[in-house]
Amino acid sequence: MATIAKMDARSGTPGSPVGIILRLIGLAILDAFAIWFITRLFADQAWVFGVLVVIVTIGINAFFLSEKLYAFRWFSPGLALMILMVVYPMLSTIYVAFTNYGSGHILSRQQTIDLLLEPRGDNLFIPEGATEYQFAAYRSEDGRYLLWLIDEAGRAFAAAPGEPLMANGEGLDGVGTLDSDGFPETIQGYTRLNRIEIASDDILPTLVFGTAEDSIGISGRRAARFELRYSYDEASDTLTDRESGVAYTAVDGVYTAADGSVLPGGYFVWVGLRNFIDLATSPALSGPLVQIFIWTIMHAFLAVLITFVVGLSFALVFNSDLVPGKKILRSAMLIPYAMPAFIAVLIWRGLLSENLGPISIVIRDWFGWSPPWFTDYFWSRVGVLVVQMWLGFPYMMLICTGALQSIPSEIYEASEVDGASAWQRFWNLTLPLLLVAVGPILISSFSFNFNNFGVIRLYNQGGPPMTPTAGWTDILISYTYRIAFSSGQSDYGLASAITIVIFAIVLVITVLNFRFTGTWEEVSQNV
Repeated sequence: MATIAKMDARSGTPGSPVGIILRLIGLAILDAFAIWFITRLFADQAWVFGVLVVIVTIGINAFFLSEKLYAFRWFSPGLALMILMVVYPMLSTIYVAFTNYGSGHILSRQQTIDLLLEPRGDNLFIPEGATEYQFAAYRSEDGRYLLWLIDEAGRAFAAAPGEPLMANGEGLDGVGTLDSDGFPETIQGYTRLNRIEIASDDILPTLVFGTAEDSIGISGRRAARFELRYSYDEASDTLTDRESGVAYTAVDGVYTAADGSVLPGGYFVWVGLRNFIDLATSPALSGPLVQIFIWTIMHAFLAVLITFVVGLSFALVFNSDLVPGKKILRSAMLIPYAMPAFIAVLIWRGLLSENLGPISIVIRDWFGWSPPWFTDYFWSRVGVLVVQMWLGFPYMMLICTGALQSIPSEIYEASEVDGASAWQRFWNLTLPLLLVAVGPILISSFSFNFNNFGVIRLYNQGGPPMTPTAGWTDILISYTYRIAFSSGQSDYGLASAITIVIFAIVLVITVLNFRFTGTWEEVSQNV
């Protein structure tokens, strides 16, 4: 506590006992929550995330309790969030890219084995010579089921899912009188099902009554003692179907028989560079990927170019003293920027609707034809760029206005004296100086539009379709989303591999663009 008081005095903060105690209480609450959270993560076998939470917790305590590290307390929350929300997802993405993680390969190996050895549904079978029962089924109002069983010796049992068999229904309340077949006509809290209700019930055949040692289920009009269908041999890592005698061995995360049949469920395994190789060699992937990559570059470049040209044009117009009411007009131009982007995209969808959209109707009235904004690949791309222009030009107008007003007026006066035309002044003075100021923003805008998932998804969901997993307006990030989440078979490993490729592309483009920025700075020094 003396150390904390010393630190408070040195940093200029009050070192009162109350403040110190409150700080220690805050750390204690944080540590208690962290310990609870870490134990849950380790129980769920989330080892990497659990270790990161341990490191973050230790770091926060060190920052607040160590005199040498006390200055770090100011950015410890941001650092903790960066590690958990940025570093961990990046590491997870890199790891998943080298696995077959996806549909059919979601679980770990042990989880898959445990599921196949769990006494439920298809994991059970009725062996030859098993004891069979006559049965009556009962159902409560809250959806609980009960069986009344009579074996070949005439002994009666009551059976509920997950509970031991009850001889003669001992432990059950309100067992009514028995009918001529020996089944209770009523049981308190339950309604007896007739044969038609039993046959039409979808839940009853999937239930396992009794415990794992006495697993009883029904199949058609039979009730019998089930046994586990699969047995596992850890030494050879094989699962054997006890009903058919077929042995299944692990092949790429799926237990596979010699004839190629597989057991339901699978687990993720390390596949090395397979996802990257498939990305480069598979015609189903590389075919659309090349076209999507080209369109992604075109989309990002044209979106930045169009918004910059339109925004700069308005900035030049409203920067002139000859325009009346330019402040009001400039403010009106900011309306698209103030509107949420997802709302604006949906409004444009309505405006461009081929049958009811006002823009399409006006074009059709004038020319007798309107562009198929959503069904033709070329016009769909044009529509995306139109929406991008609407969303982006106000921002470009703002930054260009600020950059224009920062250019000294003396250089324009000197150029007029030298007889330079308006175009020469713009091309040789305004544009080079402007690009120095807005160059980094253009680079960031390019990177943003390179991964601008929202507009692509909201405008036409990447359509019209090119292949079952790709559309003509898809960019790399939306194509990745389709593979990971939208298709019937999600392939997170392949999607993660594409994500790494996207990151590498953006990194290279950003480095090259910054080099061009350096060139602009050299040009500006010579202006």
